[in-house]
Amino acid sequence: MRIVQLINPRHQQRCIAVVDEPDLVVIGQYDSIYEFAMAALEQARPLRELISENLSVDRILYDDVYDGKVGWRFLPAVDHPVDPRFCMVSGTGLTHKASAENRQKMHDAQAANHLTDSMKMYQWGVEGGKPEPGEIGTQPEWFYKGNGSVLLAHDSVLTIPNYGDDGGEEPELAAVYINDKDGNPHRIGFATANEFSDHVMEKKNYLYLAPSKIRNCALGPELVLTDAIADVSGHVSIRRGGQTVWEKAIKTGEDHMAHSLENLEYHHFKYANHRLPLDLHVHFLGADAFSFGENIRLTDGDEMIVQWEGMGRALRNRLKINTSEEKMIAITLL
Repeated sequence: MRIVQLINPRHQQRCIAVVDEPDLVVIGQYDSIYEFAMAALEQARPLRELISENLSVDRILYDDVYDGKVGWRFLPAVDHPVDPRFCMVSGTGLTHKASAENRQKMHDAQAANHLTDSMKMYQWGVEGGKPEPGEIGTQPEWFYKGNGSVLLAHDSVLTIPNYGDDGGEEPELAAVYINDKDGNPHRIGFATANEFSDHVMEKKNYLYLAPSKIRNCALGPELVLTDAIADVSGHVSIRRGGQTVWEKAIKTGEDHMAHSLENLEYHHFKYANHRLPLDLHVHFLGADAFSFGENIRLTDGDEMIVQWEGMGRALRNRLKINTSEEKMIAITLL
């Protein structure tokens, strides 16, 4: 089952819909994935079943929304409908070999064949990231991107801030979770994602990884209610002035990762403060490849396109560079 979240900005009206190509079938009763997930938890019922019971007769042509021809616009594939502070956005890097090799090149030591800390951590994952079910494996890399305010939708503009050095796509899948009233995490599904990051800042020194990740990012257009992510093929491309300047076939899923999903989930939710009741979590699962790793620098107006087989339509976002002067923020004493 594939779900989208929509908003009509003119009327400030939200809705959610099931994808039934070429249409979107509007779902009644609730207007956010978050509310439906909470209802499913409260009623102890499968989310798919609850959604199926609330389908309306209203349909919207998917192409019209996807191409921006009607008043409806996409929201991120999931969000907190009331307060973005109750949504944590985070991720795990060094899960895919190609990404680890890109990091190795970015942080390469002078000595030939010397393994950087990035490659060492990837190797730890290869050796211990897929333990037997129910057992705890090697701890992966983990990073924080922000709260729900950094999540943007299909066709939204991703911005390089005036304090940034660069910005580039990271084509990934993101897993979506919700904590019940007792703080137990539940996985809702997966979405196509662009974990937009500042690779130039990170390349200066790998200790800059943390601030390089605190950027806006994109999620959607669809949330897919599935647990089948063992082997997922995809495609990422960069378009400039109507021409493709870079593209690559990509892979993700547990078959292509150094860690099992269960291990990544444990090491995220082992922290009690990640299990606060009713919180939403969006967790990026790592990239197989990105253009910066092949010496491509994005420019203002470039279009980033990410698509995964079985995950619905492609996620498309344009790049904007904020060229305004960086200014000090005045902090006052109370």
